[in-house]
Amino acid sequence: MSARSYTVAFEGVDAHLVEVQCAITPGMPAFSIVGLPDKAVSEARERIRAAMNALAIALPSKRITVNLSPADLPKEGSHFDLPIAIALLAVLDIIPKDAAETTLALGELSLDGTLIPVTGALPAAMTAARENRRLLCPAASGPEAAWVGATEVIAPLGLTEALRHFTGQTPISPSQPGEVIKDDSLKDLRDVKSQYRAKRALEIAAAGRHHLLLIGTPGSGKSMLAARMPSILPPLTPEEALETSMIHSIAGLLDQGGISRARPFREPHHTASMPAIVGGGRRAQPGEISLAHNGVLFMDEFPEFTRNVLETLRQPIETGRVLVSRANAHVSYPCKFSLIAAANPCRCGFMYDPAQACARVPVCGKEYLDRISGPLMDRLDLRPEVPPVEFQDLDRPADGETSATVAARVARALVFQSKRFAGAGDIRTNADLQGKQLEEVATPDAEGRELMLMAAEKFNITTRGYHRILRISRTIADLDESPEVLGPHVAEALSYRIVRENE
Repeated sequence: MSARSYTVAFEGVDAHLVEVQCAITPGMPAFSIVGLPDKAVSEARERIRAAMNALAIALPSKRITVNLSPADLPKEGSHFDLPIAIALLAVLDIIPKDAAETTLALGELSLDGTLIPVTGALPAAMTAARENRRLLCPAASGPEAAWVGATEVIAPLGLTEALRHFTGQTPISPSQPGEVIKDDSLKDLRDVKSQYRAKRALEIAAAGRHHLLLIGTPGSGKSMLAARMPSILPPLTPEEALETSMIHSIAGLLDQGGISRARPFREPHHTASMPAIVGGGRRAQPGEISLAHNGVLFMDEFPEFTRNVLETLRQPIETGRVLVSRANAHVSYPCKFSLIAAANPCRCGFMYDPAQACARVPVCGKEYLDRISGPLMDRLDLRPEVPPVEFQDLDRPADGETSATVAARVARALVFQSKRFAGAGDIRTNADLQGKQLEEVATPDAEGRELMLMAAEKFNITTRGYHRILRISRTIADLDESPEVLGPHVAEALSYRIVRENE
């Protein structure tokens, strides 16, 4: 007597198919789960016993063995409860075996048989669609899984409803996708008085997914500027929304199965640990840089983050992926984000104000910003200073551009890039340009090349810095709707690179 059902084991955003084999054989009564289960999976047998008892189903006084295949793949999480229960009901001939075999299930069982929502319903639905199976999941997870659209999603409230569905007594209608969540918290860029240069840098960063470092005295508006970045970014494309939502599904951040088209905006505190920023923990969960995929990562008080955290940002910034390596897991997450870092010019923050600066100026400023290593600083494309706002400017009515006006220019620039990079694989914005493609689309005219050569010799610009200036110049040209990168575009790009002594 044997039967099987199917579920998934998560490895990052990838959901690997797992075959749940259940056999009942003569012998001493026992209930064993094998196939490299963790503690939560091993405890499933007690939850299943109680749930079966609540349904008035008596388990036979024989040996019940459940094998999770492939046996060498680690199985973690409580979502194995439901597929094990489905395989057990099939081997007892309570539900048809063919129905169990054509179903991919995930869900946690409570002791009374109701189903508790679990994380990862969206990537599980992707695997179910790929394997041409229906998905069985808790009712609360159904709207999230239904966004895939390529597979039938059955979402019962409990094991009783699932049993009645499989036996044809009370069929359950397929779940419908959850609502698109509207973000009504966007703040207008016009609220920021003065700071026209910093606003322009913010616009360039949004138009090309460049990384931005804002340096200024306390209260100059750095956090206000960063908080308004989402208001000038276009909505996520359907492909980007699915990518981002899969990561948020693994992290359990999707609310009521709804998917947001707004770009993520993550702002971790400077006391956050390395696993919180990069990813990790017991199940190698995604960190803040992955949760900010296709969006913005704002790191205020940038030099106050620990050195280990700052240095681990270098490779993800360059490659757009992060590898979380642990003793029992090696998981890769996407993390293409726009980094906005904010820092004071020195520890006290008033290096540029003679009336308030300490006696250690300018040594204190150099020591403070030296917490940001040269290689990391080289990866920050735009580095405008954010000076204090004059009091007379605070009394004036807002006269800058609204977020809607800036967002329209950013959207047009991104349309140019999407057309330019159509069919170019992972390249979506100017920040992704590398090698030959960078030379083809971002090589400036004669005036721009001469300016770049002079700047490289005078300021000792690194090769990485040179390529980043080319990318910024290409973005500025896109904002100007110019097919070529001209000298003024290169000049503006160079003006946003703050020169440090160690560069």
